[in-house]
Amino acid sequence: MIRCVAALLVTLMLGSHAAAQNVVQRGFPAHALRGEIAFGQPPEVQLNGQPARLAPASRIRGTNNLLVMSGALMGKKAVVNYTLDPLGLVQDVWILTDAERARQPWPTKAAEAKAWSFDPVAQVWTRP
Repeated sequence: MIRCVAALLVTLMLGSHAAAQNVVQRGFPAHALRGEIAFGQPPEVQLNGQPARLAPASRIRGTNNLLVMSGALMGKKAVVNYTLDPLGLVQDVWILTDAERARQPWPTKAAEAKAWSFDPVAQVWTRP
């Protein structure tokens, strides 16, 4: 009987932990832009239809917020938020969930990000 109760408690704790992991609220930096990326042979990508390269220390996060290797994404396209390093290389990439893609507006150009207002807590952009 005690083993059954213990097993039930462990199952409930693991189930609630797994459910909590699916509700990850990711915080994107204010300089993150939205775009479409097509992954080619690493480090080559197409960003918004233009050739680009991943930075040597780039990080790609999947919809579950775990790191994904660029080689595993070859031939795939995704809507992403991304940042660029000072040399213009793609530094950070977040593959967006449906809920994150639905957050509009989101800047696609650096000039838009400079002109718009960003609320980092709510992760919402406001146009002037």
